[in-house]
Amino acid sequence: MEYVPLGETGLTVSRIALGCMGFGDPAQGVNPWALDEEAAAPMFRRAVDLGITLWDTANVYAGGTSEEIVGRAVRRYSRREEVVLATKVGLPMHEGPEGSGLSRKAIRAQVDASLARLGTDCIDLYQIHRFDPLTPVEETMEALHEVVAAGKVRCLGASSMWAWQFAKMQHTAERDGLPRFVSMQNQYSLVQREDEREMFPLLADQGVVSLPWCPLAKGYLARPPGRVTGRSASDPIGQRFAADVDRPIVDAVQRVAERRGIPMARVALAWVLGNPTVVAPVIGATDPVHLEDAAAALAVRLDETEVADLEGRYTPRRPTGF
Repeated sequence: MEYVPLGETGLTVSRIALGCMGFGDPAQGVNPWALDEEAAAPMFRRAVDLGITLWDTANVYAGGTSEEIVGRAVRRYSRREEVVLATKVGLPMHEGPEGSGLSRKAIRAQVDASLARLGTDCIDLYQIHRFDPLTPVEETMEALHEVVAAGKVRCLGASSMWAWQFAKMQHTAERDGLPRFVSMQNQYSLVQREDEREMFPLLADQGVVSLPWCPLAKGYLARPPGRVTGRSASDPIGQRFAADVDRPIVDAVQRVAERRGIPMARVALAWVLGNPTVVAPVIGATDPVHLEDAAAALAVRLDETEVADLEGRYTPRRPTGF
């Protein structure tokens, strides 16, 4: 495993992040394909064995049960000081003004709820799940400053939004002497490259690192066209990637993988890792082999011909996931 600084912070993280959206109580009905605590255990054990120290979840995943499982896993399979624990706030948890959004009231309530579910007194990376157009940016940044000042959060991150929205939040923090975001968890893969136009140049200019989600397009880039998995059949987010226009990209990944004699996932992840702003792709593993392939991708160096083959079939499209 490789380790790098988390942007302009004192935290060091693994170059692969364990994505925990797939862990939780499937009875919640949010993620019917989620792995319960027993089924998720091999993923946590393999993550520890591979040296994956950045574990990413969210309050909204599986109705909060993902945070509960992650918190117990930290204590069972590792030590709190060895894991960089990341979670998110903003998407709806329940009805009422404390249940969603980025108001001061919501952030104060949700950070305490996340701390309780995770069983910790401090979250290493607290990320806003999406931009909140209903709350003044000043209120959000002040509320995030308050949870940092209270010692409940070490540093701040953001997730998918337009570049102008992120720039506005960063400017507000800098103008008012408040903590800035150190990371952006944006969607980035061979079939969704729109952030190359605005977001990545902004991140590079601001010294903010990328923690891409869906680097394998929910597995679409990790298997030959037409092959279906249990998750791909039931995850509506994953189904949107199976577009005919992207079939040539998947074919290119398969060609490079067959030529090298390695799994497709390693090729697609090696390409994502080649972006200089990317620190750690978030791998939503539901099988230990997913983490093994991700770790092995760190050793894959694509040549110019392979990169041209992988990139040459992309067509511009509207960003998704905001």
